[in-house]
Amino acid sequence: MNTNGNNAVMLSGKVVGEPVYSHEVFGEKFYEVVLSVARLSGMADLLPVSVSEHLLTANLHDNELVTIKGQFRSYNKMSGERSKLMLTVFARDVLPYDESANPNMLELTGYICKPPVYRTTPFNREICDLLIAVNRQYNKSDYIPCIVWGRNARFAGNLSVGEHINVVGRAQSRNYQKKLDDETVVTRTAYEVSVSKISVLTDSAVGNE
Repeated sequence: MNTNGNNAVMLSGKVVGEPVYSHEVFGEKFYEVVLSVARLSGMADLLPVSVSEHLLTANLHDNELVTIKGQFRSYNKMSGERSKLMLTVFARDVLPYDESANPNMLELTGYICKPPVYRTTPFNREICDLLIAVNRQYNKSDYIPCIVWGRNARFAGNLSVGEHINVVGRAQSRNYQKKLDDETVVTRTAYEVSVSKISVLTDSAVGNE
């Protein structure tokens, strides 16, 4: 599926709300759109999409169905004195809704930039957290958090920082509870890649689940 080099994502879903102005780069305005992408379970991922003013179309309004091709990108946003890693889908093409396609496909090629964290849930499900640095133009990189499951998690847990890997999966949103300094608890949303396939590009080791 990788049509954009080492970083490709294709989403099909329903627009939630209206486009909201985000920022401007070299005179080009960008807007943020929220896309609701259905899962097989019947739940939905609510994913932020960054769209250039040149790609704004009639079907990028509330409740419209659309297919978006682009890249999963990261940027740092200052929150007080802290920098927070933010994720968004950067749209390269806005297309008519394709109901025949997998609604959420993603493929990344990059380098492991933090030691993998392998763990098990209270229900003994195996999980491994990865942070992948994906290079793009102008000597920039996107830092994408990934979650790997099952036997793929065991495989990923033995990988080392600096290894060159390829992952296939889907973009997902996940709500979590965070306790603030004043002891209040707030609900926040994390965005990440749920990995279905992982391979090391320096050998033929491939995991599938």
